[in-house]
Amino acid sequence: MTESLFFTAFFMGLAGSGHCIAMCGGIASSLQFAIEDKTKAQQYALLYNLGRLLSYSICGALVGGISSVFAKQSNDFSLFLSFISGIFMVLVGLYIMRLTASLNWLEKFGKFAIWQHIVKLNKYLLPLNTKKKALAYGALWGWLPCGLVYSALTWAITTQSASSGALFMASFALGTLPAMIGLSFAAQTINNWLNNSIIRIVLGNILVFYGLYLLAIATQNALH
Repeated sequence: MTESLFFTAFFMGLAGSGHCIAMCGGIASSLQFAIEDKTKAQQYALLYNLGRLLSYSICGALVGGISSVFAKQSNDFSLFLSFISGIFMVLVGLYIMRLTASLNWLEKFGKFAIWQHIVKLNKYLLPLNTKKKALAYGALWGWLPCGLVYSALTWAITTQSASSGALFMASFALGTLPAMIGLSFAAQTINNWLNNSIIRIVLGNILVFYGLYLLAIATQNALH
């Protein structure tokens, strides 16, 4: 996996942090209010986010490992994945700029196929009164239907190996950590910054143009 791919994953996570706060921020910030000991609350928040990172990495390993099997059987599969990753990069950019709900259908599918079954495990983890539960709770909510995570997984597929897929998704998760960890200390300030219209437009445009660039490269490779 090249360094540029790591950076892409990290930037996707960073650019989509505003969405992460909306989806998971309530859970992360609630730890600060539910636990009187602030040091312990911060430890639980860190473990919760570590759990998310572990789940993302497992997902990346799964899709990367599966794609490697198909890639060995057909060179056209790699080219197809290049087009898919470019398209989803554009969709993520538009989604972050809030110009279209381009990823909502993915979240609805994930809720139907996966989340409605996994969320039932919540009852075994609440209340969060141990560090192990905090870690497991983060790992559980790492499977929450999220269009940005699913889009990142389309990129993890292009790595075509379980280890690279896991590292890609771990890099994506690391990109979300500054906002999610910072949420414990300055929730309103971070939320306002990430939801600033100018910042969203700048970050979204970077992703859109990068996606178009990838599509151009994929088209050129297809023609040759």
